[in-house]
Amino acid sequence: MTRGRVLSVVAVVAIIVAVVFGGAFAFQRKLVYLPTGGPLPSAGEVVDGGLDVTLTTGDGLRLAAWHFPVESARATVLVAPGNAGNRHLRVPLARALTARGLSVLLVDYRGYGGNPGDPTEAGLALDVRAARDYLVRDAGVPPERLVYFGESLGSAVVAELAVEHPPAGLVLRSPFTDLASVGARHYPFLPVRWLLLDEFPTERHVARVDAPVTVVYGSADSIVPPEQSRAVAAAARARSVEVAGADHNDRVLLDGARLIDAIDAIAGMAA
Repeated sequence: MTRGRVLSVVAVVAIIVAVVFGGAFAFQRKLVYLPTGGPLPSAGEVVDGGLDVTLTTGDGLRLAAWHFPVESARATVLVAPGNAGNRHLRVPLARALTARGLSVLLVDYRGYGGNPGDPTEAGLALDVRAARDYLVRDAGVPPERLVYFGESLGSAVVAELAVEHPPAGLVLRSPFTDLASVGARHYPFLPVRWLLLDEFPTERHVARVDAPVTVVYGSADSIVPPEQSRAVAAAARARSVEVAGADHNDRVLLDGARLIDAIDAIAGMAA
C-alpha cells in the first residue's frame, strides 16, 4: 500500500472515530435519561387520598408530583426514581409504603411525566430540593421524619441531597458508584469517563452522609453490577440487603417485601 493510500485510510478511520465519539458526546443524555411523558391520571385515581401537587424549583420550573399522605404517618418517604419511566410506574411502591403507615411523595424530574425542562445532573439536584422544600414547608413534615429513597440513578440524586439536608434515613436501591463506572460496563468501546457531562458520584456522596443508610440490590443485576452496589454500601458503612436472583427491573425490587421492609425499618428510626 502506498503512503498516500495509508494516509487516506488513516484519515477515514479518524473521521469515523470522530463521528462516533462526537455523536456519543452530543447525544449522551438521550442515552442516560429515558423519560416517559404524560398525560397521567390524578393522584386520587391511583391511590385513595392522593394529592396532585406542584413543586417549584430553584430555576423556576413547576413540576407535577403525587403526594400520598397518611394520617399519623410515622415518616414520609421522598421517592427519587431511576432514569426511565414516570411516577405512574412507581404507584405499586406508594401503595406498599402507605399500607405500612408511611406517607409518600412520588417525584417526576424535569422532562418526565409531562414536566417541562430537560434532565441534567444539576437539574435533578434542584428537582429533589424542590420536593424536600414542599414536604417541609408546605406539607409540614418535620425534617427528622423524612426518609429519602433513591432508585438506581435516583440513589445518586438523594445521596447528594442528603449531604446538604440529612434525612432520618436513606435507602438506596441498586446504586452505582458513579455514572462513568456503570456506563463503561455497557459501552466498553467508548472513553466514557472523558465524554460524560454528568457524574452522579454516589459513592463519594454517601461517604459524607450523616444518617443511617441501607443499600438494597439484586444479585443478578445486569444493569448496575452488584459489586458497585456493595461498594456504595461499604462507603456509607451501610446495612446491605441482597435480593437473590433479582435483576435490575424485576418487580421484587419495586415493591417486594425485602425492599419495603428495608424502607420500613429505616422509617422506624424516625418514629
